[in-house]
Amino acid sequence: MRNLQPFATRRTAFLLALAFLCMVFAGIPLRAQEWAKQNLDKSPRHREWVTIKYGDRSIQAFVVYPEVSHKAPVVLVIHEIFGLSDWARSMADEIAAQGYIAIVPDLLSGFGPNGGGSSAFTSMDDTTKAVSMLNAGIVTADLNATADYALKLPSANGKLAVVGFCWGGGKAFAFATQRKDLSEAFVFYGPGPDAEAIASIHAPVYGFYAGNDARIGATVPATTAAMKAAGKQYEPVTYDGAGHGFMRAGEAPDASPDNKKAREEGFKRLTTLLKSM
Repeated sequence: MRNLQPFATRRTAFLLALAFLCMVFAGIPLRAQEWAKQNLDKSPRHREWVTIKYGDRSIQAFVVYPEVSHKAPVVLVIHEIFGLSDWARSMADEIAAQGYIAIVPDLLSGFGPNGGGSSAFTSMDDTTKAVSMLNAGIVTADLNATADYALKLPSANGKLAVVGFCWGGGKAFAFATQRKDLSEAFVFYGPGPDAEAIASIHAPVYGFYAGNDARIGATVPATTAAMKAAGKQYEPVTYDGAGHGFMRAGEAPDASPDNKKAREEGFKRLTTLLKSM
């Protein structure tokens, strides 16, 4: 009988290659943040999914608790334009490791295929399009509902900070314009609000920007001027050589030296500033 093993091997290789191409053209990054998921799986901290309801809306949110013996501040984490990814969840876990209750809502809850959220999308292009089209009013309401939920947790001490990345960075800045009990806002490579909205900010805002990110970097001088004119505390820092998204890209296995350095310095600055809350 003819040996079919070489044929089977070639067929397996062909199917794997076909699957590779399907994922590429579907817009799904290969091994999408697999390293982030692995880091999360190694975490000793308690993590859980919760459903937050207000009015007729339900939001799925991911909560990570710190391993501390006292009540802890809440850090509201706002995900990138890529939705609630493995990296966003691992970032929440890393913040929780510093002694904070970290909660990250899936702002695509109910807006995905068949009424799902971020995980229901099979194309990254579709995910980013859906996030970019989210209604600003609904996003604000979702963030407020998530913050209110977390602040009522028995282990929360009543203090609240917000940190956002990319698209979420802009939303974190916007959140600071309407949340009066906010202690601190951390904006990672996100644009600022308009001058009129800036007048409503009560908390100090700390910016983290990439040197090689002209799209966002070009907005920083105007934001700085508007914040100064309104008498608001705004401290932007730009990391030379880093690219947009350096907090995620800087911890990837193939991270460039500049992104890795910016990521390390950015996280150190974040955790240092959080201690003042």
